[in-house]
Amino acid sequence: MNALSRTARKLPWGFVLVALAALVFQSHGGWRACLLYDRTAIIDGQWWRLWTGHLVHFGWPHFVADTGLFLILGFILGKTQSWLFPVVLLLLPAVISAAMYFCAPGMSRYGGLSAVDLTLLLFVAGQGWQHNWKDWFWPAVLAIYVGEIVLESTVGHGQGGGMIRFDDPEIHVATSAHLAAAACALLMLAVGLGKKSPRPRVA
Repeated sequence: MNALSRTARKLPWGFVLVALAALVFQSHGGWRACLLYDRTAIIDGQWWRLWTGHLVHFGWPHFVADTGLFLILGFILGKTQSWLFPVVLLLLPAVISAAMYFCAPGMSRYGGLSAVDLTLLLFVAGQGWQHNWKDWFWPAVLAIYVGEIVLESTVGHGQGGGMIRFDDPEIHVATSAHLAAAACALLMLAVGLGKKSPRPRVA
């Protein structure tokens, strides 16, 4: 029982609960219309979509890819930064949605955890690189991400992401959301989010 209790305490419960909410939404396809980021509905006052839109996915492959990475990042961050969950749940989705709302007025719909995932991935990669500037792994992660953004914005014209097939043919990769994710990650790193304060010296 003690081993089970210790295992339960180690779980990133905040991330697990978000993933479970996304699973519930995915299992009830009829809810998508009420929860999706929809610009027109948001203008009409349905502000909850700024948050819930990130929990709605366009098909099971989209759900598995986004939620799977979200949980992996939760385990990575949960080891030392479990306090990061309130930021993830309350602030990050709204900031990304607000960026799309004001900077991408042509985007009428959006769904998925990919932008939140990318923010956290870049945050983890940036922290790893700061810890060891000679480590090639984290710069490679950052380079792959930048390359993806460039390809989406130029060759793909915002319609990249062919690795995942959405269940709605009108949906394409939201490059503006990924750019917002990069900006959020840079801001988090710039303000030193997640750095432990030094312990006071004991005389």
